[in-house]
Amino acid sequence: MLQREDILLIITFVIVIFVMVAFVVIFFIAFQRRKNKFIMERLEAEKKFEKELTNSRLEIQEQTLKNIAWELHDNVGQLLSVANIQLNMLQGHVPEEVKGQIKETKDVVAATVQEVRALSKTLNTEIIQNNGLIKSVRTELERFNRLNFLHADLKIDGEEATIKGEDEIIIFRILQEFFSNVIKHAKADNLFVNLCYGENELEIMVKDDGIGFDTSVNRDNSGLHNMKSRANLLGATYELTSEPGKGTKLNLVYPLKS
Repeated sequence: MLQREDILLIITFVIVIFVMVAFVVIFFIAFQRRKNKFIMERLEAEKKFEKELTNSRLEIQEQTLKNIAWELHDNVGQLLSVANIQLNMLQGHVPEEVKGQIKETKDVVAATVQEVRALSKTLNTEIIQNNGLIKSVRTELERFNRLNFLHADLKIDGEEATIKGEDEIIIFRILQEFFSNVIKHAKADNLFVNLCYGENELEIMVKDDGIGFDTSVNRDNSGLHNMKSRANLLGATYELTSEPGKGTKLNLVYPLKS
């Protein structure tokens, strides 16, 4: 039989082993927690940096667009107006057979002035904020219809909710980027936009009947990247689907904030 001293020694040894194992486990848990905290802090810092970078980029883009809008409205618009006045003055001093051509030219210049000023409104941040999202989208689609780019329809469901001005601009820029891609690349005949206001979210669905594209091939497209970055900045759900020959569809779900 074991002596009493041997039993105590064994018990002491077991206790020491248990304490050492417990210490290792506690140390490992503490280390993992510290490591996870560090990783989370780093991810938060990276996320914050990306957000600040996106914000700065958007501010630069918005200021650039505002400057372009001013140039279009004030300088280009004024020059075209002057050209129209000069055509008016010239019309009274030319032979009758030329007056018809001058009138056609005047009409073209007048239409150009109208389009330049309409375009400047869609680029100017302040006008978008004043008009609101629905009116800004409607103005853009009416311009497409007027210029016969394609046939565009807008449908509004639900009761319009108040959205922060900054968020309205970002949403509009996402849609404007989509519209631009449709006009440039889609070869579409029809464009449909649906704004559906729910109790807690605004769901936006935009689709065209164009040629579509392979989203895996166009993954690095800067326009698509801009749309996704802006959606992330809003905390909105973003989904773009497209297939060759089947058109393109954008789903954007923006959480309405109280």
